[in-house]
Amino acid sequence: MTDRARVDSIPAPGAPDYSPERRQVALRRVNRRGFRWRLLRDWAQSFVIAVALFAVLHAFFVEGVRIPSGSMERTLLIGDFLLVNKLAYGAEVPFTNHRLPALEHPQRGDIIVFRPPKDPSTLYIKRIAGVPGDTLAMRDGVLLIDGRAQAEPYATHSDTSADPAPEEFRWQRGYLVPQGSVEDGDHPSRNNWGPLVVPEQSYFVLGDNRDNSLDSRYWGFVPARSIEGRPIFVYYSYEPDTTGRFPLLTHVRWHRIGERVE
Repeated sequence: MTDRARVDSIPAPGAPDYSPERRQVALRRVNRRGFRWRLLRDWAQSFVIAVALFAVLHAFFVEGVRIPSGSMERTLLIGDFLLVNKLAYGAEVPFTNHRLPALEHPQRGDIIVFRPPKDPSTLYIKRIAGVPGDTLAMRDGVLLIDGRAQAEPYATHSDTSADPAPEEFRWQRGYLVPQGSVEDGDHPSRNNWGPLVVPEQSYFVLGDNRDNSLDSRYWGFVPARSIEGRPIFVYYSYEPDTTGRFPLLTHVRWHRIGERVE
């Protein structure tokens, strides 16, 4: 060993005498703190990426909705959870008035998710009964399109003994075709109304449970820009009116999970 090496191996006066073991312990502590910080940073980055990905998926691709009422029974049941395709009719770009290009156009018979003109803060689910240019009417609960009665196997009637004519139906008078009789136009009712013409960029929607549905008969046409998407399938379902505890977990309708909406 040289004199230089001997000098370097002697601690300076007043300096702490760290043994190799103590230095290893201190190094492990530093590395442990660094590892914890890196782990926290990685978790934070993953969380931010997950939130951003969810926001993009929710805004442009798919959305989950729950059926809160019986207006679409028997097709959809209270307690069904649906996955909605938002790309189908062109998803709206958040915070703008622009929409992505539509993959398809709404057709008669499509079930759609939309925001009704009377309550834009709420999502509704109904079936399209009329597209722009259609002449619609209903006689004794039978839907007519351009004067022809429609076969609607999905439509149900739970109260055939009544035909209420609430004041909400009065909006229809502004859309009656010229040959529509005064009698028809002045007294529209749940099962007897029209004929009226669906305007451009608008749709007429009805619930499948015709006697228990607040739909276009009551509050008018659905603007095309208000359509949010088309439901694809039921991804979860449970019986909400059961008396047991935790029906969301204990009363699952397993046979409905994965069922297509059509």
